[in-house]
Amino acid sequence: MGLCFPCPAEAAPPSPDLEEKRAKLAEAAERRQKEAASRGILNVQSVEEKRKKKEKIEKETAASGPPPEGGLRWTVS
Repeated sequence: MGLCFPCPAEAAPPSPDLEEKRAKLAEAAERRQKEAASRGILNVQSVEEKRKKKEKIEKETAASGPPPEGGLRWTVS
């Protein structure tokens, strides 16, 4: 018949160091996040460039301040 438990003379294999385990888990999480972010996107690089360009435009708009008075007006009669 088969044995369910290892022989008592055999030592259990050493478990990985806690720091190594944490590093591997963090690495795997980053990899999963990257894969999830690029899911359904054919050209990831172009999407990143568009995102950076959009952020740059938003920063420039925020730095320029509020629009001057005398812009468009809405009148109701």
